[in-house]
Amino acid sequence: MNKHNYVAIMAGGIGSRFWPMSRTNYPKQFLDILNTGKTLIQWTYDRFADFIPAENIFVVTSDEYSDIVAEQLPNLPKENILGEPSRKNTAPCIAYISFKLMQKDPQASLIVAPSDHLILDTMAFRKVCLEALSFVGKHNAFITLGIQPTHPNTGYGYIQFEQHSITDNVYKVKTFTEKPSLEIAKTFLSSGEFLWNAGIFVWQVKNILTAFEHYLPEMYEVFVAEKDKFNTEEEKEALEAIYPQCTNISIDFGIMEKANNVYVIPSSFGWSDLGTWNSAYDNFSKDYFDNAVAGNNVVVIDSKKCMVHVPDEKLVLLQGLDDFIIVDTPDVLLVCQKTKEQEIKEYVAEVKRKKGEKYL
Repeated sequence: MNKHNYVAIMAGGIGSRFWPMSRTNYPKQFLDILNTGKTLIQWTYDRFADFIPAENIFVVTSDEYSDIVAEQLPNLPKENILGEPSRKNTAPCIAYISFKLMQKDPQASLIVAPSDHLILDTMAFRKVCLEALSFVGKHNAFITLGIQPTHPNTGYGYIQFEQHSITDNVYKVKTFTEKPSLEIAKTFLSSGEFLWNAGIFVWQVKNILTAFEHYLPEMYEVFVAEKDKFNTEEEKEALEAIYPQCTNISIDFGIMEKANNVYVIPSSFGWSDLGTWNSAYDNFSKDYFDNAVAGNNVVVIDSKKCMVHVPDEKLVLLQGLDDFIIVDTPDVLLVCQKTKEQEIKEYVAEVKRKKGEKYL
């Protein structure tokens, strides 16, 4: 294992589209959404621990989740759990870990990855990550992992890439597109020039910090002013000063869409961002009538293509439902058409308006 290779697992999101299982105080990265016996962040950590030293794996999360991370990842050094004082999207999160690593190891190369994605082929994933680390070790380049699309998905961002590779499996990125309409997604798919954006990035820390200085200078200056406090007892105090001054912006908007040294490795390793109940449904085993059921006491009658997630101890009888999401928790029952799942965020906002934050 290369001692200069690091991973930052981003685990600060609230996963509102997996409501009511995912709650503000215990979001989806800490849940066993797929009923596998492991939570999503545990799968993510184990995937990286195969080829990155444990002491080089960091989790950047919200302060309020630090104890949950420590409980779920007992092999992760406590000092590698980095709590953010507020949620400001991915750019400040990445600036934080990058400045911290630069103080510790100026030769550091970094993989940045979400904590809540599904990756089925871990060997293929490891191979692509090592290819990316090798490439950024030799070039001033930012690598993003692009997924070979299998259908015109409107819930993912897309990466357009040059058709001639720079070396082996690395291609120059032409454009990034946020979630497109169905017609545009179909056009992307048929062109063969587009990949799904997995939101997994690889670069040398010194190069991403140069990009922060160029593209997000105000954020860069705020971090520079406090950088000497990183890896000391004053780090938490420094973050309290830094974060209120940071813009809420993603690394995609802030840097990746502007930089001219962004490359992609087309990949296929059984990836899903597990962003919605439908994506969970796609990755569940199904019964004869295409129902995906998590729960030991579910009786299904005249129902098909449903996503059912209920407690093992509760008897649930389902009759006459086609293409529905049914999620039961101790205080909330959700029954929602699968075709309406993109609106679950809006339904949660409606619950907040009518019932306050008790059920969020």
